[in-house]
Amino acid sequence: MNVTTTARDALERLVAKGMWSRRRIVGETVLAIVAALFGVLSVVDDGTLPTVAVAVAAAAISLLRRALPASALVLAGALAGVLSGFWVLLMIAGWSAGPRIKAPRRALAAFAVSYVLYAGLSVLQEGSVLSAAPTLVFTTLAFLATTVVPGLAARYRTQRRTLMHALHEHNAQLLREREIIESHARLRERQRIAQDMHDSLGHQLALIAVHTGALEVDRTLTDGQREAVGVLRDASVAAMHELREAVGILRDGTHAQERESEAAAAARGVAGIDGLVEASRGAGAAVELRRAGEARALAPAADHAAYRIVQEALTNALKHAPGAAIVVELRYEPDSLVVEVANGPVPVTAGGGRRLLVSGGQGLTGLTERARLVGGMVHAGPAAGGGFRVAGVLPYGSQAPHDGDDPGSVTTFVAATNDFRGQSEGVRPGDGGAVIDWSGPPEKQKELDLAMGRKKKSIAIGCGAALVITVGLGALAVWGVAKLWDEGNKAMIEPSVYRSVKVGESETAVRGKLPDGKSFLTDGLRDKGPAKPKDADCLVLMSTEIANNLDDEPVFRFCFKDGKLIEKQSYTVKS
Repeated sequence: MNVTTTARDALERLVAKGMWSRRRIVGETVLAIVAALFGVLSVVDDGTLPTVAVAVAAAAISLLRRALPASALVLAGALAGVLSGFWVLLMIAGWSAGPRIKAPRRALAAFAVSYVLYAGLSVLQEGSVLSAAPTLVFTTLAFLATTVVPGLAARYRTQRRTLMHALHEHNAQLLREREIIESHARLRERQRIAQDMHDSLGHQLALIAVHTGALEVDRTLTDGQREAVGVLRDASVAAMHELREAVGILRDGTHAQERESEAAAAARGVAGIDGLVEASRGAGAAVELRRAGEARALAPAADHAAYRIVQEALTNALKHAPGAAIVVELRYEPDSLVVEVANGPVPVTAGGGRRLLVSGGQGLTGLTERARLVGGMVHAGPAAGGGFRVAGVLPYGSQAPHDGDDPGSVTTFVAATNDFRGQSEGVRPGDGGAVIDWSGPPEKQKELDLAMGRKKKSIAIGCGAALVITVGLGALAVWGVAKLWDEGNKAMIEPSVYRSVKVGESETAVRGKLPDGKSFLTDGLRDKGPAKPKDADCLVLMSTEIANNLDDEPVFRFCFKDGKLIEKQSYTVKS
């Protein structure tokens, strides 16, 4: 890859879409300013480098570190080795380079080159008080703490986020596939039920319709009997239509109203309640229909639910309370339609409440579920004056806004959680009525978060890694301080010890009072200072006192010849 290609790739990364959001612009500006300020502070007293150039270099490297992470890291290491204030820039570059240099070998090479430049240039600086070995130790600790640790932390953070994202995508795919399998299983079962209903109930209802039709034209029947048979025939035909509707819903998940005319669909709603009342009157029941309030349109599902409530309540009243008076009332309240069907006590002449048919006990349960699906409720129980009462409350919903109402408002009387109302709206053909959210991760994605312990485990792992790194760096720092202390004991003496030594004393006695001076701290001091006496063996030691000028280093020198101390001198050298 040549320089032109590298520059073009870097430019594309810099101007990539979404790269510079407002939040990122503010953050990058603050980091660039901070890096520039610390860089300028390191050259304010020096005067050898222009502050503007230093500030521009620090800011430019900070801004380019995302597009050229390896180059920024190497340059930051070199500048930090020359100017101590660039350690902030080195830390920023290390944090960015860790996750952005994808190949481990390239990342290791970039950090190694940056460390060599940083440590090497730090050792070569003339202003260093210590010699090469301690400088190397401190620069190594500093590079580990300010560059390697942030880089590893950022790389771990990015890799974990990438892994979690991949796990989420995989888990979402598995959940969607499971939903598809479940929907297909539901579809097959519904088709089996639909086929059974069609083969059994359809056949029986067809026989009832044929026999009642034939009986209706029998000349031996009276007019009253012929009218009763007509009611039975109409009921069987209506049952056939409803069976086809139920079979259609079970078979392909689509409501039969979608294939029916508007008139037929209306007959299954509030508008069809009049027909139910007339049919009940034709069966000999005393039914009264009342309406109150201004009529308002309902959503299709709620409209059909109102029809079913009246139908089921009338059927129950005819079965369980023959001869009792029945009142059907429709009240249009401001926020809902109240459907109420109440029957009085069974007259004594009707057989004392004798049941005509055996009940399966599923009708009222079905009404309750049907009302819940549209956000309403159903109540059924004994009436105050005897008899039985069924009442349903059905909200108008957002599909039928009234004049002056908020079109987006939705009135519900039950919690929307797990109400399965989507099974009747917006279903996909062939999915068995199930609604699968294809727009994003399913709600069950939370199971993965709980299993992975997304937040708690992340914090625990991060704290554990930080603790291990901190303990390691602390142990290394303690070892360095102890080593430096030991070297200081070998190379430093108090000024009082220097004054207690007299010229002419034996070399053995003098050396017994002094350390041996074999330390890296005195390596650069032996060749500095006044000329040594001829053929003398000199011991150079440092003073524990600090000179007024930080650039000066107080030094004591003891020269021996022929077993005696022939000279001692105190002077300063430039560090």
